[in-house]
Amino acid sequence: MTLAPLIELNDGFKIPQLGLGTWPLNDSEVADAVVEAVSHGYRHVDTAKKYGNEKGVGNGIRACGVAREELFITTKLDGEFHGSGKAIAGLDGSLERLGLEYVDLLLIHWPLPRRDEFVSTWKTFEELQASGKVRSIGVSNFKPAHLDRLFSETSVVPAVNQIQVSPSIPRSVARSFNEQHSIVTESYSPLGASSDLLNAPVLSSIGGKYGKTPGQVVLRWHVQQGLVAIPKTANPQRMQENLDVFDFELDQDDLTKLQTLDGGPDAGVDSDVQGH
Repeated sequence: MTLAPLIELNDGFKIPQLGLGTWPLNDSEVADAVVEAVSHGYRHVDTAKKYGNEKGVGNGIRACGVAREELFITTKLDGEFHGSGKAIAGLDGSLERLGLEYVDLLLIHWPLPRRDEFVSTWKTFEELQASGKVRSIGVSNFKPAHLDRLFSETSVVPAVNQIQVSPSIPRSVARSFNEQHSIVTESYSPLGASSDLLNAPVLSSIGGKYGKTPGQVVLRWHVQQGLVAIPKTANPQRMQENLDVFDFELDQDDLTKLQTLDGGPDAGVDSDVQGH
């Protein structure tokens, strides 16, 4: 069994570098997926209020046979819980559905800058962290400009910024900004938002060199750059493959070739206009 390495967060807690993404699995599917993933060595599960599967994630946690304190559980609160104090009931609801006393990481799912409530929401997150119901707090889909607002108006620097990252959407500027401020970048849709990325000939070519699949090459790209990745799958074989990326290393030639997949600055979601 392979366990993913741990990355230290700016608050002293540690996050497994590879986790299980759970969208769009329903409660029944996700419970089975969590049990299966844990049996392969996963210790990190990512969910969200918006996914509608927190109850199933909780069922999987209780059925998986591994102690709660060995698992790292993330959930996210969407726009329904933006605004001063609203996240308190939001987290309570998530904890109830999950059947947990605390989550390891709570994220603001989207900044929704037009509503201009992410600063007040973050202040509520700070209160929730102080209460012990969440260990680490972070954000998702935040751009450097959104983070700058938090830095100037609040007191806790996010531990994590979960953003859409893959070789075709590398987000180099955002990742560099996160790193400068000791914020871990976590990649969602790390294997690409569609199957197109994994069909790229360059990935097959590099994979052939190491006896690895295109998906394993992509996940190695994330791991090697210090990113946390949460590929989503309910397929046991794929779960095993996704964890089997710690026994090889991409060389500079490989990394240079992977740069050719970059879709440009406008690729991927734009969180100034998208979100829930």
